[in-house]
Amino acid sequence: MIATIQYNSRKLNIDFSKPLDISIPLKASKNNINAWYLDAPTIEPVKDGEWVASVKDGACVNFNNINFNPHGHGTHTECVGHITEKVHSLNQNLKTFFFLAEVITVAPERHEKDLVISKKQLQFAIGNKKRDAIIIRTIPNTLEKLSKQYSHTNPTYLLEDAAIYLKEKGVKHLLIDLPSVDKEKDDCKLLAHNAFWNTNGKLRMDATITEFIYVPNAVEDGEYFLNIQIAPFENDASPSKPILYKIMD
Repeated sequence: MIATIQYNSRKLNIDFSKPLDISIPLKASKNNINAWYLDAPTIEPVKDGEWVASVKDGACVNFNNINFNPHGHGTHTECVGHITEKVHSLNQNLKTFFFLAEVITVAPERHEKDLVISKKQLQFAIGNKKRDAIIIRTIPNTLEKLSKQYSHTNPTYLLEDAAIYLKEKGVKHLLIDLPSVDKEKDDCKLLAHNAFWNTNGKLRMDATITEFIYVPNAVEDGEYFLNIQIAPFENDASPSKPILYKIMD
């Protein structure tokens, strides 16, 4: 189904019949993607004495408890409440869910002993384009990203100047296929988070960061219509399901 919509000053022809899911599903497995030194998530039926809430065990319904951390166990979207003393809920601050987005592919570069994404790389990839959302795919882009155990691996991260560049360019939604936009162990400086949300000035309450996405290689770089789907948790972050739609010429 191709629909024509008015988005700001543009008319966009969007193919809603072919959604491109760039989320990573959460599963109760040690092979579930993992970061921040957590145990694997669990999905288990409720138990009451000898009664087990599972159809295969004789119950009339499946009735599971789920234990997970949105930041460490899969695709999630977070707001400035992730790093502020005052509680801010993603559910209260993300009020619109469709955005004009650009998918870019970046090969991390060496910075001292780390691999990073720099301002210069983003400037080259984005150019003069104006987008609400930037979706960063890092290479190599292998299926290992769907199950990688990131704790103590010092993954790639954004340099502070890269986050400042995105903020100053007016990007409201940053999506990346890494566990964090910041260095794993940085003495709680969180330079990229702070820069993107402008914590030294007026907080960008409606800006979000989505981490742990996976953009398949079949998805080409370029312009897309993005839908960020979240669960209505009153929390700084929620598991999320970002979906891309092609914009037709």
